[in-house]
This record gives sequence, C-alpha cells and structure tokens, in this order.
Amino acid sequence: MNSTKQLTKTLKNPSYLQSSLTLLLFFASWGVWWSFFQLWLTSTKNGLGLSGSAVGTIYSANSVVTLILMFVYGTLQDKLIIKRYLLIFCATLDALIGPFFVWIYAPLLHHNFALGIIAGSFMLSAGFLSASGIFEAVSEKLSRRFNFEYGQARAWGSFGYAAVALLAGFLFPINPQLNFWAGSIFGVLLLLELLLWVPKIERNADISDDADTGNKTPKLKDMLSLLKIKDLWLIIIFIMFTNTFYTVFDQQMFPDFYTKLFATAALGQHMYGILNSVQVFFEALMMSLVPILMKKIGVRNALLLGVTVMFIRIGGCGLFHDPVIISCIKMLHSIEVPLFSLPIFRYFTLHFDTKLSATLYMIGFQVASQIGQALLSNPLGSLRDNIGYSSTFHIIALTVLVAGIYAFFVLKKDNQDVNGEPFIRS
Repeated sequence: MNSTKQLTKTLKNPSYLQSSLTLLLFFASWGVWWSFFQLWLTSTKNGLGLSGSAVGTIYSANSVVTLILMFVYGTLQDKLIIKRYLLIFCATLDALIGPFFVWIYAPLLHHNFALGIIAGSFMLSAGFLSASGIFEAVSEKLSRRFNFEYGQARAWGSFGYAAVALLAGFLFPINPQLNFWAGSIFGVLLLLELLLWVPKIERNADISDDADTGNKTPKLKDMLSLLKIKDLWLIIIFIMFTNTFYTVFDQQMFPDFYTKLFATAALGQHMYGILNSVQVFFEALMMSLVPILMKKIGVRNALLLGVTVMFIRIGGCGLFHDPVIISCIKMLHSIEVPLFSLPIFRYFTLHFDTKLSATLYMIGFQVASQIGQALLSNPLGSLRDNIGYSSTFHIIALTVLVAGIYAFFVLKKDNQDVNGEPFIRS
C-alpha cells in the first residue's frame, strides 16, 4: 500500500515528470546515432572504413575537448543551480547533429582528417559527451530538492536510449544518415520541451535559491582547490582504471567485434541493434532497482559489485566467440552501468560537500574518465590492430581486476568521513 502511494506521489511530481522526459529525449537524440558511431567509423560498406588506430585518435580528441568542457560545464551549472540555460544550449546543438554529420563531419573526415577531428570533437563534446553529465547532475539536484528518486528519473533516459537503439538497428543498414537525422528530430523535441515546460515549483525555487544562496555560490578558485583533496584523487585513480577501460572496450571495440561474429555485416549490424536495445531496456529497469539494492548493501559494496560485473563481462568477451554466448555476456552491461554510475554519484554526495556535487561529479567521474580515454583510446586501438580483440580484452579485464582490488582498500565505508548527505541503509 505504501509503495502504491509513493508511486502515485512520484507520478504527480511535475519536477520528476519533466526531468524524466528531458533525460528520455536527450538520450534518444544521442543513442540513435551514438550506438552505431564506432560501426560507422569502421564499416567499409556503409561507413568510413577507418582503422583501429584512426578510430582511437578520434576518440582521444573527443575526450580531450570533453575534458575541458566538462570542467567549464560543471562550473557554470553549479552557479546556475537548477536553472536550465546550459541544457538549452546543449539541446540546440543536439538539434543540429544531423546536418553536421551529413554536410560537415563526414566530408571532412574523408578529405581533411585532421580538420574533421577538430570540428567533430567540439560538436560531439559540447552537444553530447560533456552534456550528458550536466543533464544527469541537474536531474540529481532536482531529485534531492523536490523529493523524487534520481535513479527512477535516470531510468527514463535508459529507456529512451533503448527505444532508439532498436530503431537505429533498422536504420543503419539502410543508410547511416537516417540515424543522424533522427538524432536531430529528437534534439528539436528536447529543445522545445526545455523551452516550453518549466514546472511552477522550480520557477519559485529558482527565485528563492538565488536570493538565499547567491552569495554562497562557490567561486572558480574554490572549485580548483578541490584538486588538492587527496581523497578525490584516490577516486579519480579508481575511475580511470575501471570506467575508462570499460568505456574504451564497450564503445570503441565491442560493436565491430560483435558484428563480425555473423555471416554478413548487415546481419551483424541488425542483430547488434536488437541486442543493444534489449540490453538498455534491462538497464532502465535496473536503474530503478539498484537504488533499492544500494539501500540494502550500501554505497561502497554496490560499487565493488559493479566492478566485479565489469571484470566478468570484459573477460568473458575475451574467452568466447559464439554470438549467442557473447550476447548473454553483453546483457551484463545492463547490470554493470547502474551498479557503477548510481553508487559513484551517491559516493560523492555522501563523502563530499553536496553544494559542489555537479563539479565533483564532473571532476571525479566524468573528467577522470575522459582523461583516461584521451590517453588510452589510441594506444588500445593500436593494440587491437596488432594483437586482436581477444588478447586486448584480456589485458583490459586484468586492469579492471587490479583496480577493483585497489578500490577494496581505498573506498571509504558509508559511515566513514560523512561530509555530505548521510546514507542510511534500510
């Protein structure tokens, strides 16, 4: 009975509804082309046919620019509190992604690779790679202020990604340009939603917050001083050797690896779209269930469990080559992502000042991941060219295992050094 009342209360919460729709449209605009981005870069039939090293260079450049913009975005959003001006700017870029890919990015990568990398890194980072952390951070701030569960709102983002991943699997074999134009359509819807729908309770909260906390807004030098915190660097090291390696594996290598398990490229691309969609649907479900699990086992234990699942998935892909087995292993992604992303966000709000939560998330999680990708995308891409997928996966899995052992000793317990919002197990 209590759960029914809570569900009814949540569904009547305008801030929850608006945040959920925002995340759904953003991840739909991103996922419809991003889920096949690596295949578009490497495919010789309906893509650019680039080598692993070239693809790694593109991902490295994207990460460098994303790294810079994430810090800028985090600084700006902490000053804006819950205002959506920055989100509107990002949504405007999302609406332009189709024309950019078709008329600017693809021609440049064909005829002037260096210039194409520069243009692409700024557009993709500003509109999506850096923006994702800000969309999530704003939703998390709203969830604490207006009493709804962040994981439940974030689940709608995964649902949006899952829905368009299925669509992308049908569009890509026909013509990849359809994926990019679909991204623009969802971007336009996102922009209109942000411009036209601001819940009344948030408008009132903005006014009171500006009056009450305007003088308390942290300055840039205060945020830079965060880099002097030893405990933050311990988390950064942990993230760089777990989430970074996993991201390179999952985005830069797995799509091409998986599609080559099938008789034809078209069949592989179609099956990848279906598998990706099913996996993200389960990920959306887990986004709602992991907060419940986290309340039972704690933040630290949830993070360690997430790293364990990460190791199993990467290592499993290096051991097997049967598409059915690999598909089952891919489904572990739906468990690993919520088990890593939700507890790491809660870890920051538990052990650090919540006033700086957006900046801490940018520096401690998103920025740390991008530093790792900037440094490792090209070397791991070259490694894949030289020793193949399986051996590269083994190396990545071993790295994650070592990082997990390191985390066991450095991650703080939930009742240790609580400098933010306390965590109470149910």
